[in-house]
Amino acid sequence: MKLEPFWLDTAPAFTAGAKAALPSRADIVVIGAGFTGLSAARTLAQAGADVVVLEADRIQGEASGRNGGHCSPGTAQGLADLIDKYGIDKAKRYNGAYDDAVDFVERMIAEEGIACDFVRHGKLKLASKAKHFAGLVRNHDAMRKHLGLSVELLSATDVRKEIGSEAFHGGLLDHRGAQMHMGKFGTGLAMAAAGHGARIYEHTAVTKLTDLGGDRHRITTTRGEIEAGRVLLATGRSDHGPFDWWQRRIVPVGSFVIVTEPIPDLLDQTLPQRRNYVTSLNFGNYFRTTADHRLVWGGRARFARSNPASDLKSGKILRASLSELLPALKDVRIDYCWGGMVEATADRLPSAGKHEGLYYVGAYSGHGTQMSVYMGDLMADVVMGKPRENPWTREDWPALPGYAGRAWFLPLAGVYFRFKDIFY
Repeated sequence: MKLEPFWLDTAPAFTAGAKAALPSRADIVVIGAGFTGLSAARTLAQAGADVVVLEADRIQGEASGRNGGHCSPGTAQGLADLIDKYGIDKAKRYNGAYDDAVDFVERMIAEEGIACDFVRHGKLKLASKAKHFAGLVRNHDAMRKHLGLSVELLSATDVRKEIGSEAFHGGLLDHRGAQMHMGKFGTGLAMAAAGHGARIYEHTAVTKLTDLGGDRHRITTTRGEIEAGRVLLATGRSDHGPFDWWQRRIVPVGSFVIVTEPIPDLLDQTLPQRRNYVTSLNFGNYFRTTADHRLVWGGRARFARSNPASDLKSGKILRASLSELLPALKDVRIDYCWGGMVEATADRLPSAGKHEGLYYVGAYSGHGTQMSVYMGDLMADVVMGKPRENPWTREDWPALPGYAGRAWFLPLAGVYFRFKDIFY
């Protein structure tokens, strides 16, 4: 079993990285070469900007290459909850941004000819308890009434026709859900950005940002200094570098994934529709299949940060949940096991804007595959001064009380959410 992401291990090599010395200046410097930064770089380069991308490690080495591979519409909260909290207009705007994001990913893949196994097989939200079905009904009704979407409610009997399991009490099916090979997409996106003229520097960590007035900054890196007319931070709350303002507002939460050996016959029996699936528990699971007939099975497993020892412990928990929920697969071989960090805000919504002359975007709260690509494009326009409506701008974004970047409370949060899963 490999303790590395399946997506990265099976991705094509990125061969268009910048080889020359770091230039002394650029119109725009993008910090971070995940999906956000690469998408922004593509849009900026297409518009004729002189753009440099700085990445501390390798392209898509963090969340973009470590996720579960889902590309589905919808926020971390259901539409009905969004309406209750923000009102119908803002809820529709938030939800609409995710719809636009999935469409944008599909359109970009077609425009750039990226071979990444993109398909729309739909997303099925599964009720892990009988009482959870009422929440699916509530969201189903809100999505049909306010958005006119052709989502479907599935009974427990209907779900058993979809999944070889007796564990679920109904489901909510959204046919718009998509999936793709994250590594193939990330490499294709990076190659596209470089092809349009962006210079991408891997293994170039940012160590200092010096304000030169206006939007101009001097960026000190492990490979020298570069002056930027404008800077876009696509790093989220990275622990590596001078990003403490974001570290006090975004909480990293570990999420873990295992991938099976190829099992085409078993998948035909167990998951014949090959959709994206997510369960309704806080310590639940998300899963899907791959083009080479593997099962990608993920979940929170533990409220812990990712490292090899932690990943192994979480992998055992995931293996146990797989055996329990899909018993026909209990004896399959596990080929990959890894972890990654989900960046969460207090309201579980992204954030994008400008702070002290630095443009920024991130904190996708576990729904970043599509939104990162979309927001990279949107913020590229914002940086260039083009009119774009930003759905995730915040008038005020206070630091989290009692939080200075070290998530000391994660074990307590784990106890709280396990309690909720047991009793609610």
